[in-house]
Amino acid sequence: MRAPATATILAASFLLAATAYAQAPQSFRVISPIFGQLVSFAMPSNFSAVFENTAGGHYIREAVLKGETPERWTEMITVTGEKGMTLTPGSSPEKFAGSIASSFKSACPDSFAARPLGTTTFGRFEGFVAVIGCGRVDSGPTRHSETALLVTLKGTTDYYTIQWAERGPESDEPPVNDDRWQARLRHSARSSSARS
Repeated sequence: MRAPATATILAASFLLAATAYAQAPQSFRVISPIFGQLVSFAMPSNFSAVFENTAGGHYIREAVLKGETPERWTEMITVTGEKGMTLTPGSSPEKFAGSIASSFKSACPDSFAARPLGTTTFGRFEGFVAVIGCGRVDSGPTRHSETALLVTLKGTTDYYTIQWAERGPESDEPPVNDDRWQARLRHSARSSSARS
């Protein structure tokens, strides 16, 4: 039997402290077998997994800050997989990111914003990065904003995402241009890789 290919995405790259003077938490390595590949990343130690499920060709794993719940959270890291999606004609990491952004927009058509950060590679795997958000979302316990750094990755046969979302007070426009997203991405570019 052939060993699964390994796509490595180091989400420790997303370890930017909330303030410039705060120290980033330690991280630990997570390796998730998602369909045909092992997806590996560093999870900040102040997060814990609260949900994982595979249903048909869809995989999802959610982690929130310790002490928070899937219903009440301020930050969430979500890893997803879409089985066999590379076989879809015309698929690309950018189009996949666009479909996720469209879902976001449907939740907040009047306060949606997106900032594409561009195409990238993780080793030999193609990727795309964007920041997407809603200024006002009515889901959850209170009205809030929700913004996420979105990384899409085209694996050998499947597509994967890592999303780091933050909730905050509602606003007319989500903070997609905030410097923290660029800092997380720069750190990601330095420490991310993929191998087979």
